[in-house]
Amino acid sequence: MISQILFIAITIAAIALFSFNLKKVIRNIKLGRPADRSDQPAKRLMTMVKVALGQTKMVVRPIPAALHFVVYIGFVIINIEVLEIMIDGIFGTHRIFGGLGSVYNFLIGSFEFLAMGVWLACAVFLIRRNILKIKRFTARELTIWPKSDANYILITEILLMSAFLFMNAADAKLQLLGAHHYVNAGSFPVSQYLHHLLPDTESGLILVERGCWWFHIIGIFAFLNYLPYSKHFHILFAFPNTYFSNLEPKGEFTNMQSVTNEVKAMLDPSFTPPEAEVGRFGAKDVNDLSWVNLMNAYTCTECGRCTAVCPANLTGKLLSPRKIMMDTRDRMEEVGKNIDKHGTDFSDGKSLIDDYILREEIWACTSCNACTEACPINIDPLAIITEVRRYAVMEESQAPSSISAMLGNIENNGAPWKYSPSDRFNWAKED
Repeated sequence: MISQILFIAITIAAIALFSFNLKKVIRNIKLGRPADRSDQPAKRLMTMVKVALGQTKMVVRPIPAALHFVVYIGFVIINIEVLEIMIDGIFGTHRIFGGLGSVYNFLIGSFEFLAMGVWLACAVFLIRRNILKIKRFTARELTIWPKSDANYILITEILLMSAFLFMNAADAKLQLLGAHHYVNAGSFPVSQYLHHLLPDTESGLILVERGCWWFHIIGIFAFLNYLPYSKHFHILFAFPNTYFSNLEPKGEFTNMQSVTNEVKAMLDPSFTPPEAEVGRFGAKDVNDLSWVNLMNAYTCTECGRCTAVCPANLTGKLLSPRKIMMDTRDRMEEVGKNIDKHGTDFSDGKSLIDDYILREEIWACTSCNACTEACPINIDPLAIITEVRRYAVMEESQAPSSISAMLGNIENNGAPWKYSPSDRFNWAKED
């Protein structure tokens, strides 16, 4: 009864803490401007199923895609067993689903093979990051914390899978000994090879089995509450992020309605713009971005696929789309902490542009959309870059000289070039 009470208390505490942190994340996302992503629900649902559930954009890199799929499927399916652990923990039973007979044996056996697959895949990922040092995992924006974060998660998954297998191994050995409370249930095709690593006494085996059982479930609760502080929040947010992703053709930029109304008024004197408060042009800080942009930042996996295909980054320029997303998330977290400490009206004098994202970065972007195409969960770094550029040009009138010259030519000549519109077709004249 004591263990049941302790289990229930830990479960309630873990769920309450996760709910508290999740509420803060949602609050931070809501700092963004409104954005209507309620159109085309059927297409959005299909996009979510294909991209988030089916991971169709991962296959561009077959080896990591296969490894990630093993981890994804294995971790999700193995955690179906958490349902049994929860019931056993609350009611004091043991392998409550054991009565399913051969079906249960098949499930546990399958879980063991998946657990071994997850273990091996995570080990390979650790080797790729820390020994092979794949280029996209050694970029300048990956400071000590992002690198450590990835390693912590991989090591945790290895430990959880190890605990699962040793728990089963000890349980199987206790079943063979006919220990009280350990019903004959389950098939153990992988953990049977761990028997020689376990003690032979019943008390020692119970200690191992119970220890691994508690470690497994507490580890899952700890993992759950680590997610809000980690890039692995994409485990949860990948689904809403892909559902609310941009369905418009890539390269089609949005127009600011206030600017559109002004242009309409200039072209049509009879047009009367609706009375509305004109906000800031573009984005100076995270609250000027849309909530979709901010959710993108929380969903970023920091995999670096966007940066790996960025032509500006490949030519040595400062721009890294991954850093844009990481900077946006860091600034959003900072604003959220300021709200918690000082209230909603507090200003720390900082902004997303200059304090986090440098102007050299935003103007290095070619707007080619390679980053949005490469992202495995439909994150759009270009949308943030575009909004920050708008602020620099429309609010501050600051742009590189080449951009300013182009804008001036468009204003005066109706084209990006310095030639007069009357000379536009000179190239077609015969000599």
